[in-house]
Amino acid sequence: MKKSNLYTATGDKGTTSLVGGKRVSKTDVRLEAYGTTDELNAHIGMLVAMMPSGDDTALLHRIQDTLFVVGSALATDLETTTLHESSRLQEEEIKCVEERIDLLDSQVPPLCKFVLPGGAMAASQAHVCRTVCRRAERCICALAEVHPIADNVQRYVNRLSDYFFVLARYINHSSATPERFWGDR
Repeated sequence: MKKSNLYTATGDKGTTSLVGGKRVSKTDVRLEAYGTTDELNAHIGMLVAMMPSGDDTALLHRIQDTLFVVGSALATDLETTTLHESSRLQEEEIKCVEERIDLLDSQVPPLCKFVLPGGAMAASQAHVCRTVCRRAERCICALAEVHPIADNVQRYVNRLSDYFFVLARYINHSSATPERFWGDR
């Protein structure tokens, strides 16, 4: 079996291929959307490395897998290419994240002030994931303004940012790390 080359040189002139073969500029809004989703996935990998094994590490691995589905869907120009079945984001992925949000939220004190990002190292990284997720969502919304996107993608990414917020709170709460709030000095 011959090893494939890591580099192809097909993008040396500033273009890349979408799913289906259509070539677009590397500055295309579509690449910004799936590139930011990939960045989020890398930050999630860092978060997992900071956490002990448990329910949320399993869910975070599932989220990483699902973000590949999201990236593949975003890399598909639905005006010219049929979305592969493996690139369809299932409703159950949204439901899974929503259920975990509800469970974690029930285990942390209610909020009456804005939380400042920080606390335990893993909680701080969860806040980084939240902010990158929000940026990915903005990129996906910008893409949706000019091209059709696959069902459930925007809803899923919107839920993820909520999950990272409550996960950060849960990590701080369960590790007895105090949260800081806006206006408290």
